[in-house]
Amino acid sequence: MQKTQTFKFEFVALMASLMSIVALSIDALLPALPDIGTSLNITNPNDNQLLVTMIFLGLGFGQLFFGPLSDSFGRKPIVFFGFAVFIIASIICVTTESLEVMLIGRVLQGIGLSSPRSLSISMVRDSYNGDYMAKIVSIVVMFFILVPVIAPTLGTFFLYFFNWEAIFYFNLIFGIIIMFWFWKRQPETLPKEKRIKFSSHLFTNGIREFFKYPDAIAYTLVSGFITGSFMVYLSTSQQIFESQYHLADMFPYIFASLAISIGLATYLNSTLVVKFGMMRIGFMATIAYCLVSVLYVILFWSGNNPSIYILVGFFALQFFAVGFLFGNLRALAMQPLGHIAGIGAALNGFISTVMAVPIANYIGSSVKTSVLPLFIGFSVFGILSLLVFLFLRKSQKRVVGLA
Repeated sequence: MQKTQTFKFEFVALMASLMSIVALSIDALLPALPDIGTSLNITNPNDNQLLVTMIFLGLGFGQLFFGPLSDSFGRKPIVFFGFAVFIIASIICVTTESLEVMLIGRVLQGIGLSSPRSLSISMVRDSYNGDYMAKIVSIVVMFFILVPVIAPTLGTFFLYFFNWEAIFYFNLIFGIIIMFWFWKRQPETLPKEKRIKFSSHLFTNGIREFFKYPDAIAYTLVSGFITGSFMVYLSTSQQIFESQYHLADMFPYIFASLAISIGLATYLNSTLVVKFGMMRIGFMATIAYCLVSVLYVILFWSGNNPSIYILVGFFALQFFAVGFLFGNLRALAMQPLGHIAGIGAALNGFISTVMAVPIANYIGSSVKTSVLPLFIGFSVFGILSLLVFLFLRKSQKRVVGLA
């Protein structure tokens, strides 16, 4: 860990680029879901959502494998190994004519990409700590958010001029460029003297160490609640805007505008978190997340969709709150885990993602003719997140009082 914490633009850009391969593999594919469904003979439109949620399942489980290994062998070699898995999985996806095999390929893509995604957070934790770490994570996420702004438009471009398979090929080429940059310019962040000796007990010891920290567990649960409800939007957005609102041509632009809302919030968080603290900002953002979603449920309880302008307004407010949560929740969970940053990031990502996938699948299956189930999901899991924050604040006050 650096004694003097300084901002390094190339490091932040590179960490964001490692994470952006994940976003590109998800968001660029959204406009192509109907075409892929037709190609694979999918008859139920809701089954198209599986092409999104299954990659998240792989992201969750893959981290359990790569995180502990990175604590023993260093971050860089494990990132390269994960990307090799991603290459094989991508080839499976573009050569199959079966939905089942495609879903296996998407899970494998997630497993491969879990390495650069989680280890980028580990490398940030190797290099920074405290509220300044939250600042760096927020800036990484801000750059990362730029990908969803352009990814659906990029996917639409490839669909128009080529086919859905071209999206997978582009993701591969983009990933190779990032890996070359990573190989040439990024030093190893975990020196040999700080590595944990590899043994058969590496994983179990890491789990026991992780669960010694109630704050890490609590913030990981909140990450699962928020990620799960947000994942419903990712998996149903194409269906909502194209099927319910008949705005297929406008979908990439609407998606981009909402991504900008998250990006703006993460930028503001990066400028405010050192002054106000990640705990305080995260708590206030959770309150806002709850208020927006509950207000929508109250106003549109009938199930009739509002005008597109009102819906986008509510989404923008909802995701503005999300922008203050993503970086802070990861930083809060990782703060006590610097000595096991690899498996710490892995368990944080695994637990939150494995929680998120069934949440997304369950709520997403109800989003057929109305957006209301989506906001009910936002409300339920927002309130659960708020309860966790209130419990933590009460516990911290009790500890201060005893001291």
